[in-house]
Amino acid sequence: MELTVLGAGPAYSNRPGALGSAYLVTHDGAAVVLDLGQGTFTELALATEPRDLTAVFVSHLHPDHFIDLVPLRHYLRYECRPPARVAVFGPAGLETRLDALHAEPGFATAALEIGVLAPGEISVGPFTIEAARVAHLADSYAFRVTIGVGRVGLVYSGDCGRVEDLVALVRPGDTVLVEVSFGTSPVPSGAWHLNADDVAELAQRARPGAVFLTHLQMGFDPAAVLARVRAAYGGPVRFVTRGERLSI
Repeated sequence: MELTVLGAGPAYSNRPGALGSAYLVTHDGAAVVLDLGQGTFTELALATEPRDLTAVFVSHLHPDHFIDLVPLRHYLRYECRPPARVAVFGPAGLETRLDALHAEPGFATAALEIGVLAPGEISVGPFTIEAARVAHLADSYAFRVTIGVGRVGLVYSGDCGRVEDLVALVRPGDTVLVEVSFGTSPVPSGAWHLNADDVAELAQRARPGAVFLTHLQMGFDPAAVLARVRAAYGGPVRFVTRGERLSI
């Protein structure tokens, strides 16, 4: 599999180019997108033909993880001839949220085949996507993406506030793409995000093959985060950045 980082920023940022969360996973001509946050449709369209996506998976209903489904919808409906459709899997209520943005019933389903996520596996093209609930919103998910049986995969945390939820999903040797929103600082009560100590604990307990860090809030030092995680985990640790492509 190849991972293309379309956006790796938080909900807001003063860092130039810090778009919302969006990750393109490709294999043998098939492509799935994990989240599609603000500003990332442009990156998607530069990386691949959007009408050819196998599916989009939305981790939860915060706009920095799904709002660019709107330009995707417009592209499929008005740019493609004939109009195209793409499968989208997300938490219950995604269709209603998209329709409400334009006060137009049927807005989303005019171009998107929306399926409601539940814990378990979904097969799309060559990919098996395992969805697992995580603590963030009432209906939030992390995803494990694999090709074939018994292979290591890519685990994407979405936004998650409890290490145990991810430990249960990760298999030894997996690559973990994990949020570290609050850097080396304590996570505010009720925020339901992770910090560097949480990621270090995850790496120690789950034994991944590599740890990719993302979704760092503005005002926190990436170097300090890396030092904290590396002190507890001897494997590869790095931040991902918009536009890079990585082999999984």
